[in-house]
Amino acid sequence: QVQLVESGGGLVQAGDSLRLSCAVSGRTFSSYRMGWFRQAPGKEREFVAAIMWASGYTYYAGSIKGRFTISRDNTKNTVYLQMNSLKPEDTAVYHCAADYSGRGAYADHVNYGYWGQGTQVNVSS
Repeated sequence: QVQLVESGGGLVQAGDSLRLSCAVSGRTFSSYRMGWFRQAPGKEREFVAAIMWASGYTYYAGSIKGRFTISRDNTKNTVYLQMNSLKPEDTAVYHCAADYSGRGAYADHVNYGYWGQGTQVNVSS
């Protein structure tokens, strides 16, 4: 069974930075792609970033492009989300997700079969 455990969330001020981590365990081979999604209260789950595990290709939502960076460490089976210049509108629960099939769009959460429990990010103005 695949397990994803996020960490690194917290309360920061606008303009600050945070780095989220997502440790993946339970499978001997790497996923096809990993994604970060976020969900704010009363809003739908929103795509943030994705990375193809083998190639390292990255994709970003327009709202965070240039401020957030997704990366992975193959040796640690961990994916990171470096978040800089945080804004109050970045406040949400951030989830990482793994997809082993490669089917469908990387930005659509329905294409990811495994999810972490989420980590809360609060950005005050």
